Amino acid sequence: QVQLVESGGGLVQPGGSLTLSCAASGIIFSIYSMAWYRQAPGKERELVAGITSHGITNYAEYADSAKGRFTISRDNGKKAVYLQMNSLKPEDTAVYYCYVRTGAMDYWGKGTLITVSS
Repeated sequence: QVQLVESGGGLVQPGGSLTLSCAASGIIFSIYSMAWYRQAPGKERELVAGITSHGITNYAEYADSAKGRFTISRDNGKKAVYLQMNSLKPEDTAVYYCYVRTGAMDYWGKGTLITVSS
């Protein structure tokens, strides 16, 4: 059974940093692209960042709102994907979800809340 478990959320002041972690189980982690999504109150879920699984070189993509501030990375040995977030803004407040698609199946973690507020 596929499980994605996020951690690392919390309250942070504007301009601060956080790193989210997602631990995966039940899949051959190294062969799948992974992604982080977020959903702010009253808004639709949106892609924040994704990372491929192409061997030694992993390619990442980012939402415009995340470019230059967020970095996605993965550790295939630990079956984990990370999201380093810097220069956080109040508009980054949201529940952040880890996501993977395996074949025709989509899997989501339960999410971790990030609140950016002074």
